[in-house]
Amino acid sequence: MDDQTRLELEAAAFRRLRQHLMDDRKDVQNIDMMNLAGFCRNCLSRWYQEAAADRGIDMSKDAGREAFYGMPFDQWKATYQTDASAESQAAFVESHKD
Repeated sequence: MDDQTRLELEAAAFRRLRQHLMDDRKDVQNIDMMNLAGFCRNCLSRWYQEAAADRGIDMSKDAGREAFYGMPFDQWKATYQTDASAESQAAFVESHKD
């Protein structure tokens, strides 16, 4: 496989992951993703921002989140984010000991 095809396939997979997390599974909370997979939507938006910086593109944290979430982060939180359960919070603390 040539590099351009690999790049296009990776980009398509990323777009599908983003669509899945933003459209199909809005019900899954970031804290639960962190507890299960060790990353969440915020991590993906930060990686997007870091990739932009690697290419000399100045992008703020808020701009990176808006690019990933497809809306301002505050709007996403108000619309889709719920309060984390005590169990989720405890699992997060336990999984981030170090």
